[in-house]
Order: sequence, then C-alpha cells, then structure tokens
Amino acid sequence: MKRNGNLKWLFMLVLAFSMLLAACAGGGGDSSGSDTNSDLDSDKGEGVEGGDLVLAVLSDASSLDPAGSNDVPSSVVQANIYETLVKRDDENKVIPGLAESWEPIDDTTYEFKLREGVKFHDGEPFNAEAVKANLDRIRDAKVGSPRFFLYEMITDVVVQDEYTVQIKTEYPFAPLLAHLSHNGGGMVSPKSIAADYDAMNSGKDAGSVISTAPVGTGYFKFDSWQPGDNIKLVKNDDYWGDKVHVDSVTFKVIPESPVRNADLETGHVHIADPIQPNEVVGINNSDFAKVNQKASSSLAYLGFNTEKEPFNDPKVRQAISMLVNKEDISEGVYDGFGVLAKGPLAPGIFGYNEDAKPVDYNVEEAKKLLEEAGYADGFKSSIWTNDNPQRQQIAVLIQEELKKVNIEVDINVMEFGAYLEKTANGEHDMFILGWSNPTGDADYGMYALFHSAQKGSPGNRSFYENKEVDKLLDEGRRESNPEKRIEIYNKVQEHLIEDAPMVYLIHTEYLTGVSNKIKGFSIDTSGIYQLQDVQFVE
Repeated sequence: MKRNGNLKWLFMLVLAFSMLLAACAGGGGDSSGSDTNSDLDSDKGEGVEGGDLVLAVLSDASSLDPAGSNDVPSSVVQANIYETLVKRDDENKVIPGLAESWEPIDDTTYEFKLREGVKFHDGEPFNAEAVKANLDRIRDAKVGSPRFFLYEMITDVVVQDEYTVQIKTEYPFAPLLAHLSHNGGGMVSPKSIAADYDAMNSGKDAGSVISTAPVGTGYFKFDSWQPGDNIKLVKNDDYWGDKVHVDSVTFKVIPESPVRNADLETGHVHIADPIQPNEVVGINNSDFAKVNQKASSSLAYLGFNTEKEPFNDPKVRQAISMLVNKEDISEGVYDGFGVLAKGPLAPGIFGYNEDAKPVDYNVEEAKKLLEEAGYADGFKSSIWTNDNPQRQQIAVLIQEELKKVNIEVDINVMEFGAYLEKTANGEHDMFILGWSNPTGDADYGMYALFHSAQKGSPGNRSFYENKEVDKLLDEGRRESNPEKRIEIYNKVQEHLIEDAPMVYLIHTEYLTGVSNKIKGFSIDTSGIYQLQDVQFVE
C-alpha cells in the first residue's frame, strides 16, 4: 500500500488531537480539564441496580436526529441513543466505538473494521452498509443537515465486506477521526433512514421520522418525548457492551434555576444543570448534593448580524467590542468560573493562539471609532438571548455599557428553539450564544462559526463573510502538516479579532448539581453528560 510523505503528518496530527482538548481553569478549578469534584463519590454507599434517573435541564432538545441539529440540548440526549464509529476516553484520546480498529490506507482513505454482533434498537444489524447509509445521508443536500460541514470532505464510503468500510476524502483531512467522534456521526438504523426518505418523498421535512422515533445502537432506547416538558429513555437490555445500571433516564425541562435546585433537594431530580455560579457554595454546603465543576471547551459570545446596518461596519463592531467589560462579566456573572476569551478558541484546543492580542476595554477609543463610522450620536438596536440566566445577565451588563456611547438596546428573551430558528434566519441584530468544541480542533471551532458557506443554522449566525478568512479556513482543512496548520489558524484568529464579527467573552465552566443519592456521573468538556456508569446508592 502506498504512503507518501504527508501521511506521517497525518499520524502526528491524530496524536496531537488525542492529547489536546480544551482545559480551561477558573473559579478555583482544575486546569487539567478533569472533574474537580470527581472525589464526590468516595464517601457514597454501594451502588445498586435499577431506578429511574431524572435530570433537570434548562432547555429542550430541538431534534433527536443526529443530522437534524447542532445544539447542546439536543446532543446530550442523542449521545445516549446513538453511537459513533470512534469516541474519546477521559484523556480525550480517540478510542474504538462501533469500529474496533482503523488504519490509513493512503492520504485520503481510512479503513475501519467494525464491531460484529451489534444490533440497532429495532433489531436491524449494524454493518458496513449501515455506516454508508448514515454518512451518505448526512451529506445529502436534500437532507440539509447543519452538521454537513463535519463530513463534507468525504467523497465516498465504500463497503469492502459486511464489517469493513473505507472512508475516502477529497483531500488529506487531518481531523477526520475527531469529526467521526462527534455525535453528528451517530449511527441511525437503516430502516429509520429509509422511512425518513419515504416521508420526505411524501412532502414531510427531513428528520420527521428519525427525530420523533429515534433508533440507534446505544445503551439507552427512546421511550417518549413531550416537547417542552420531558424526554424519556429506557435501558437497552440487548446492548452489546456494558449495560447501564438505571432502568430509565428522563430529561425534564425546568427553565427556572430555583425550581431545579428545589427538586434536587427534595429528590425529585438527581442531576440539575446548570447550577448558577452564585449557588455553588450553598449546594456544596448542603447535605443533599454537590456541584460537579468541569472546565470546558466552550465559548460564550456576543454576536453581530454583519449583514445588517450598522453591524456591517467593522468599526462599529470593534467599538462595541471595546465597550464589553469581560472582567465584569467573569466576576459579576460567572463568579470567576471560567477563562477570559482572547478569540474563538479555548486554551488547549489545537490551533489556539496563545499570543493573540484581544480587544481591550476602552470607552474613549470606542467613541472615536463610532464617530469615524458616523455614529457619534449612537443608535438604537437590540440584543437577543434565550432562557439562559447568564446570557440574560450579560445582556443587561452590555446594555448598560452601551448607554455610555448613546447606543440604546432592547433585550429580547425567547425560548431556545425559537431563538435558534430566528437567529438561523438572520432576523436579529445582536445576540448572545455559545459554541462548544467536542473535536478539540480549530477547524470545528472556526469553520462553522465563520466560513461564509456556513451561514445560519450550521453555526455562522453572524452571517460573517471574509474571502481571506474563507481561503485560510479551506487551507487549514487541506493542510496535513500540524505546524503549518497552526500558522494558518493563527492568521485566521488575527483576522477574526480585527474584524470582530463577535465579541469573544469567556470560556465557561460547567456547573452541575449531583444528588448524593447517585454516583458515577461525569460531564465532558463539550457539555455531554456521561450516564452509562451512573448508579443509585444504598
């Protein structure tokens, strides 16, 4: 088999990905990115089998189709129903999932040996044909997946035999394994895929079958979904690997933090997410729960709709960036639980630019820029956000800062699903949102957010377009030399700081309330709950 010189760089980069994922310190946290409260289980009793686990979550899922959404509330549910070819362990190394092994055949071909004897929840066999059906579907333009960007470089999926499949790419794509670990590559039953296409041919939307009756290979099976209220999964007794300990898990939508905490105290829920920063001490001092604190790869940001005036002017965007006091946000909103952002990438992400010079808080310089842009007297606008308390608090702080330069903004708070739909359609002026990075690579952290081909639901809700940034992001995807990739992504970050399509606020920490009645819970750096090992205790 032929291997040219570029292949050694591919190996090096894959190794780099296995070692580098976001590890943000803050709030007295651990900079290693590990669960700072991992010792909370040490004084708990023996685990028991069975029980109904309930999680109180802020927002409902928007879709249970892996190809149908790109938001965390959907992903945390999907990750328990579907499985991917490869996954990541606690040290963020790529490890086997539904694929037992893999090897590069040449610069643009990977071959995967699949796990035998795996069944989908509907009894359909998992095999190479199923892999092909899934990867072909998520790349189908008729499906219109917001996760298409993860797999658009794949040119062909070739079935070699029942349990061997080759994935071919248009160019050497170094983060391929990282992208395949993303739950957008979750394997759906071929029977469900066929039924979904039948529904599309009858005039229904893509995902109408898969999202309402999801069928994967995971250790939980779908049971029911009452939109806006709860999603229930039940134990998969036929799971091929280590089975879950609990009988069921329910994701109960509770937008109000005091209600989540009260239910945690009374035992009506066992995991509450999120815990507000100012609630951490109180819960940690209680006798009913403790807070699991996890450094994240996420970015909280204030975005601009760069296709609307006055935000189509970089000077206006730079000025507002200078009016955002990140220190106040960090301390006043997050109680120090996080790391101030320089740009879009968190420390520890491959391609993070340590030497990047962030925009500093500077009211006088902001006034000069606004005067140069023709807005010396200010203007009126709005900030949109969703039912996330921190984002609402950030909006209020920014609203007060902008008054200093006569910019009057209204704050509009909306339900998360409607918020995603409207910002994807470009109906907003300014907006506050977040972006996690489950692959640990600069491509995921910037391609979806800033490439002009990704405007709308894939991630670029700023509707930002810069030909040079597009060119560099395309080059970063095609370059297999890790040192050259870092150079490319450093240039991208310099452009993005200068162009300011968004204000890069903070890399937050995940704060999750965990009942003393359970053990074995953790959360990863992208905010996905790890529920396979959760047990009730005696």
